[in-house]
Amino acid sequence: MHMLALLFFPAIMAWAAASDLLTMRITNKLVLTLLAGFVVLVPLSGMPLETLYGHLAAGGIVLAGAFAFFAFGWIGGGDAKFAAITSLWLGWSLLLPYIVYACILGGVLTLIILLVRRWPLPAVLADVPWVDRLHDAGPGFPTALRSLARPCWSMPTASFSTLLLSETVRAATLREAITAICCLL
Repeated sequence: MHMLALLFFPAIMAWAAASDLLTMRITNKLVLTLLAGFVVLVPLSGMPLETLYGHLAAGGIVLAGAFAFFAFGWIGGGDAKFAAITSLWLGWSLLLPYIVYACILGGVLTLIILLVRRWPLPAVLADVPWVDRLHDAGPGFPTALRSLARPCWSMPTASFSTLLLSETVRAATLREAITAICCLL
């Protein structure tokens, strides 16, 4: 049961990345699924109130900041919700590393996409809708995809993991399992 609970977050993050890559959208259904999972897993984890407050603060601060970015037109609304719910899951202690890694990975992915967009799309890929949409200069960039790596890697050290893991389950084994799921994309 606990192992399934720990795999919930990276599985939904993989769904987010795939959805964003294929449709350039992060749906409310996805964000609400992550929120519901958080609400269900908090009591199961036995998380202390102080730790819960840190998770809520991280999510709230990122939500406020991300919606300010959305108001200025710098990011999409789905991106703002996605950043906030991811921060809620990771908590206060992993907020700064999450933001730094998401920005670094996002910058690298953005540069790669901009470079690839300068070249014509190979004919074999021109009929693939999601590749064509990604190659088109208009719709933007898949932010869930670039934000996936750090949360999945950080999850084994987040408070949920330490509270849900029994003493017989090694964090390294869990990290390897989560990394394998994240690499499937």
